[in-house]
Amino acid sequence: MTRYRVRGFSCRSSELGTPASDRCRAPKTSFLRPRVVASLLCFLLISTLGISFAQVSDVEDIHVSPRIKTPDPNKNQIVDAALQTHTKAMKVDVDLVLVPVTITDPLNRLVTGLDKENFTVFEGKDQQEIRHFSSEDAPVSLGIIFDMSGSMNSKFDRARDAVTEFMKTANPQDEFFLIAFNDQPEQLSDFTQVADEIQNKLMFTAPRGRTSLLDAIYLGVHKMRQAKYPKRALLVISDGGDNHSRYTEGEIKSTVKEADLLMYAIGIYDHYMASTEEALGPALLGELTELTGGRAFTIENPNDLADVATKIGTELRNQYVLGYRPKNKAHDGKWRKIRVKLNPPKGLPPLRVYAKTGYYAPTE
Repeated sequence: MTRYRVRGFSCRSSELGTPASDRCRAPKTSFLRPRVVASLLCFLLISTLGISFAQVSDVEDIHVSPRIKTPDPNKNQIVDAALQTHTKAMKVDVDLVLVPVTITDPLNRLVTGLDKENFTVFEGKDQQEIRHFSSEDAPVSLGIIFDMSGSMNSKFDRARDAVTEFMKTANPQDEFFLIAFNDQPEQLSDFTQVADEIQNKLMFTAPRGRTSLLDAIYLGVHKMRQAKYPKRALLVISDGGDNHSRYTEGEIKSTVKEADLLMYAIGIYDHYMASTEEALGPALLGELTELTGGRAFTIENPNDLADVATKIGTELRNQYVLGYRPKNKAHDGKWRKIRVKLNPPKGLPPLRVYAKTGYYAPTE
């Protein structure tokens, strides 16, 4: 039995079940001798200290099991406790290689209306099963790489008009950015879905300086990492080869190979090329675009710029997309060659296939 004291009342724990009037009684007032009072005070002090020590000890020994919180279904937490185990998580390989393909006839016209059965895809020497096929006009993330070096002076207005004509083929969902270059590349516009914004930026540019074409392409590939659509492309408009870049041709070819995008180019060349760089310009743009499955168009008459830009815009939005899961599952980071073979319907003339030449396998 433990006795508690509450504001001058004496209560015994064994009597907690009895009425309060019987349990707790006010102490009787009496006159006690000093020695008796001293003894009672010592007793009360010891009793009080004993109770205090017992309470501290009890607190230290208490163990309260933590309350298990119910996961919030709005916070992507696992609700089923049975799933919270230490077993190894199962991974599902969802690698899907997408290959945009353009088909043209001997007159360089687009060929549409083909079916999945008209295509065969090889990775290395192994034929792959085409699991995805489409020819729909999907939204595009596109970067325009625009030459504003001094050699563009006589063609500058027509080149700007070409961009305007290209924008007319765009869909409302498409997004664009603009990089202009001379001595060095400069991003004039971030991603935007407003075509007029790109055209307005070009209105305040003027040709001057040298040509850092390779640096501009590198910047465009880097910027494309922020694109929101899986279908991505670069359009380069330039009048010659590079003569002022830090990056080398080999470095840019490797960069373009690693990037999952299409690259188109409009090369505006004079009949008389004054430098070795300009003479090598058509071959450089041709090799870079071929790596990605795009194309390079060579123009001698600047009046043809607008028509070619329209053609590229139409072609970009009328491609076939083939998808397959590689038979080679190794994540070794190696370059895998791709070849697309066409099985055309009877009666068609010889057709040409434009597709990317390969991709780098993932490393994880």
